[in-house]
Amino acid sequence: MIRDSTVFSAFLETVRKFVVSEAVPIEAEIERRDEVPEHLVQRMRELGYFGWSIPEEYGGSGMTVEELVLAAIEFSQCSPAIRARVGTNTGIGSGVIVNDGTEVQKARFLPLLTSGEMTGSFALTEPNAGSDATAIRTSAVRQGDKYILNGHKRFITNAPIADLFTVFARTDPESRGAKGISAFLVERGTEGLRTGPAYQKMGQAGSPVGDVYLEDCVVSEDMLVGGLEGLGFEAAMKTLVRQRIHLSALCVGPAIRLLRDAVDHARSREQFGKPISEFQLVQGMLADSQTDIFAARSMVLESAQRCDAGRDVRLEASMCKYFASEMCGRVADRAVQILGGYGYLAGTAVERFYRDVRLFRLYEGTSQMHQLTIAKLVIRNAESDGWGAH
Repeated sequence: MIRDSTVFSAFLETVRKFVVSEAVPIEAEIERRDEVPEHLVQRMRELGYFGWSIPEEYGGSGMTVEELVLAAIEFSQCSPAIRARVGTNTGIGSGVIVNDGTEVQKARFLPLLTSGEMTGSFALTEPNAGSDATAIRTSAVRQGDKYILNGHKRFITNAPIADLFTVFARTDPESRGAKGISAFLVERGTEGLRTGPAYQKMGQAGSPVGDVYLEDCVVSEDMLVGGLEGLGFEAAMKTLVRQRIHLSALCVGPAIRLLRDAVDHARSREQFGKPISEFQLVQGMLADSQTDIFAARSMVLESAQRCDAGRDVRLEASMCKYFASEMCGRVADRAVQILGGYGYLAGTAVERFYRDVRLFRLYEGTSQMHQLTIAKLVIRNAESDGWGAH
């Protein structure tokens, strides 16, 4: 749902101008320094990019899901590290608080996340709990009006620079699976919390990812999300369903950028006396890429509209994330092929994006896990619709 098409169209134009004039020109610097410059972070604070999906009463833009994905498609046509710098705040870093936080928690933290004064982080994954998120071992033991957290989180985006961590821990030691998992808000500086250095990664330089260690970490009871134990896993999944549609949009943007660069090269690069864009096999790759992008964008927009309408979109979210992330990888591979040797040279945008987008098929559910989820939901829906009777 777009609340005001005229106002929103003007906003999207400002995002396009920011990407072209301020973000793209420093992509190589971000790759070289492995960090997003503070002046660009401050600029994004001023533009309100940290609070896109946070409700207006807490200073955010209160975007609908459809508005969020359209903005994300534009914003993600530059280095993924730039988007990731604000992405946790306007995505999974604030989502649990928005959906399930107490009024006190919302009033305390959402304005700080909206302004970018705080950087959020979503600490769910562990060394032995990735695709099976219910296997988390981090514990939270109540002692009076406090909880003592112990555990190790891994592959946590923004962990090295985050100020606020949404940490998922097991409050019921006898529980198994999703039961007995609770969510806590833990600020940097809390006794017993520390983070490791940023990993050296294949791609997405400038987007720090690392480990979070909880060693007798003392958290007051008012930092238990929602004020109730045992709601953590449900809160995480609720946030992730919406985030997967958002992430799918973040796969469409880079694909658009890659195709644009491939077309520009194909039109200017001459072989055998004519531009390679006139060769049918090159045209085939361009056509396949454009079709892939159109299909993914259509899926994302329809799923966003269904989410805004209040429908159960678990199936749609998994289909979007699976298709869009795989689509982006295909487009990146074709772009390298079209550029030939130039596409393989370090320092070119296509080569950098080729490495950057590989991660999309891994985080927030691997492609294989989403295939399983899709199949499970299709079978369940078939049984409830009576398909099995025929």
